[in-house]
Amino acid sequence: MSTYRLRHRAAAWGAHLYTALGLPLAFVGVVALYAGNAPLFLTILWVATFIDSTDGALARRVRVKEVLPQFDGRRLADIVDYLNFVFLPALALPALGLLPPGWEAVALLPLLASGYGFSQDNAKTEESFVGFPSYWNIIVIYLFVMDANPLVTTAVITVLAVLVFVPIHYVYPNRTRFLRPVTFAIGIPWAAVFLSLCLMPEAPWAKQVALVTLVFPVYYLVASLLHHRRIHQGK
Repeated sequence: MSTYRLRHRAAAWGAHLYTALGLPLAFVGVVALYAGNAPLFLTILWVATFIDSTDGALARRVRVKEVLPQFDGRRLADIVDYLNFVFLPALALPALGLLPPGWEAVALLPLLASGYGFSQDNAKTEESFVGFPSYWNIIVIYLFVMDANPLVTTAVITVLAVLVFVPIHYVYPNRTRFLRPVTFAIGIPWAAVFLSLCLMPEAPWAKQVALVTLVFPVYYLVASLLHHRRIHQGK
């Protein structure tokens, strides 16, 4: 019999429920995609990202592993993440017309590459993502808002799919101590502005704003390369 009080168990289940919200979000995302409602679809991707960015801290705060050891919250998170950050963006590539006609099979690359990535025991460390993280949701939002050329989209998807297999250590925003204050200082306002792009992806100002917001992905890439070098130098 559990030694934890009802309020502790309720809080732990609440944290898991918060993670599980990504499942109905994925369903709504599919409905929005096939209804041709791009703003709703992109906003669903943003909300799913917000939940993923905050559920870990909540789970640790209420000590879910100690209170509910019989429930594997990490497995639930992986299911939700694969749906929202891999499957939905891959589905969106042909549905939103982001790929050249006849090239729809390119959408399989994220599915297969991330299937490999999610299955690796070392895909995440205490401070890193190893191999390109499944940020396909962010990629699809940028490609749609910036009205990317289909051939450019194909090239971007192909290169990033290959990078899943390259064991570079990428910054894990919530855990990587290296440059963490800078990551949050840039990342939080970026996320707020990015939400406006999801809500109004075809606004007259959207492309220009999207270009400005690329400062964070560029920072993230540079910080990740520095982080990777530090790890391999043993510092």
